[in-house]
Order: sequence, then C-alpha cells, then structure tokens
Amino acid sequence: MTDTSTTLPSGLDSFLEAAGWAGARVDPLPGDASFRRYFRIRRGDRTAMLMDAPPPNEDPGPFLRAARWLDANGMRAPRIIAERAEHGLVLIEDFGEARMRDYLDQWPDDEEATYKGAVDALVHLHELPPGPFLDYTMSEYQREARLFVDWYCTARKLYVDVPGFVAAWESVLGELLPRQRPGVTVLRDYHAENIMLLGALEKQGLLDFQDALVGHPAYDLVSLLQDARRDVSPELEAEMFDRYIRATGTDAETFLADYARLGAQRNTKIVGIFVRLWKRDGKPRYLDLIPRVWGLLERDLAHPALAPVAQWFDVNIPAELRDTGGGTFEV
Repeated sequence: MTDTSTTLPSGLDSFLEAAGWAGARVDPLPGDASFRRYFRIRRGDRTAMLMDAPPPNEDPGPFLRAARWLDANGMRAPRIIAERAEHGLVLIEDFGEARMRDYLDQWPDDEEATYKGAVDALVHLHELPPGPFLDYTMSEYQREARLFVDWYCTARKLYVDVPGFVAAWESVLGELLPRQRPGVTVLRDYHAENIMLLGALEKQGLLDFQDALVGHPAYDLVSLLQDARRDVSPELEAEMFDRYIRATGTDAETFLADYARLGAQRNTKIVGIFVRLWKRDGKPRYLDLIPRVWGLLERDLAHPALAPVAQWFDVNIPAELRDTGGGTFEV
C-alpha cells in the first residue's frame, strides 16, 4: 500500500502563492481516523495549518460553516486564512502544540483545572441559540448505533437480533428527544485530543467540529468525560458533571439519565467505528482502545434508563466478548 501521508496535495503551490504563503515550508502532521490530512506551514516566523480534505471522500464546506459560526459567536475556532474548497484545501490559524491530551500527559496535576475550563466552554456554547445545523434525529442516533451491529458483531461472527436492537434504542432514546428542543450546538467529538489550550487569557481552542448538529446538551459533556482515548476517573467525571449542573441550573436526575442514554449510544457507536477503522481502513491501532470504551459502556448500561438496551446486550453479546480480549476477530 502506498503511503500518502506525506504526499503533498495537488495544486498546493498555486494555493499557497495566492494566499500569500509562496515558498513556505510544508511539514506533514500525524493523521487520525479520517481521510483528512494536516500540514504545518512555515514562512519566516509565521505558521499556519493546512487542511487537505480531498473530494469525494471529504468536503471542507461543513468545517468552514461551523468554524465561522463558532468564531462569530464567541467560541474559539481556528480562523480561516484562505480556502479553495472545491479542491479540499483550507489554510487556517495554527493553534500551536498545546493539545489538552498532550498537556495533561506532561502536567497531570493540572487535570482538574483543565477540565473545568473545558466544561465552562461547553456551558458558554450551550447558552447560545443553536447554530445553523441539522437536528440530531432518531434516525441519526440509530444509524450510528447500528455501526456496532454492522462491524463489531460481524467481526465477532455474532448473529444478533437486529430488530430488537433497533427497538431497544427507539425506546431508550425516544425519552430524551423532547428534551433536546430547541437544542444546543453539538460538536460531536469534544474530547481531550480535539481541545487546544491557548493560554490563560484565551478561550479553549476547538478542533474537529465539522459534523456539528443541533441536539441534547449532554452529548458533548459525555464525549468529554467518557473519553475513548484517555482515562477520566469516575471521581473527576462526577465532579465535572456537577459543575455543569450547577452552572446551568439543570435538573440533575433527569440530566443524568439522558447523559447515560447518550453515553451508551456514543460508546456503542465508537466500538463499531473502531472495528470499522481496522477492517475497512487498515488502522488496527484503534482496537487497543476498545476495552476502555466497553468499560464506559457497561457503566452507562447499569443506569435504569438503559434497561431495554442492557437487556438486549445480556441476551445477544456474551460477556467474554465484551472487549478485545475475548475470542478472536475474523480477519
């Protein structure tokens, strides 16, 4: 397989010249779970970030719309320097190296204060009217949850009750749909690897928000506190949950039930996505993250609000196959 991670995008020279960055040095950055690629651009003492989101697999349009809306509403998305959207090229502000995940690996004593900042940024986002995005509908929740059946169960050679799976989620998620009206902007991937720390006097820098929808305020909070890539202790999760409740005046009991509902839906989806990244995209490293996600999912399923889904798992997914350690995936 050809390594395209360091291949420069077609038309890059003319794009950079038109943007006033002719002759800039272009350094590739590590990729993640999509077809998008990123490069750091250097010219003299200036730096910027290049997003390469090539069609037909990627479309930078949603990123551009969301970035401009966030920036116009007091959130800290990277500013757009130049764009050639039809070719998938976008030059954006460089937020630097201080990613929340990396910072906390080096300075773990700052964990509480850093998570407080991330929760407070969500509080501010949720004070805004919802952005110009589509609704997080039942069909979208179901489509995401089905990734578990389509990829994880298939890889495990499990023949499961798919209609029962759909019905269980319909029952569980139908309870919260009325509570996500009029809704808030949901970034959908708000966690420590997508948050940049820009300094004491700056807001949280946001990344990877191009799939934003209008939905329930618990979704991004659970994304932050039930992180698939980083351990967040139950104690810190509870403290930050309480901080959000106090700041927003939300009814804690009802919100906790919805938090568990969306945590279970999100973690079910992520297990399926991580297997898909391996099977379809040749990225097996995500399999190592599945045990953490399973642990989070089991905690969510223990909430009484998840009873129909928990029962489906009890009947269809043997306990020894609820992580990557039991059984063998079919390659």
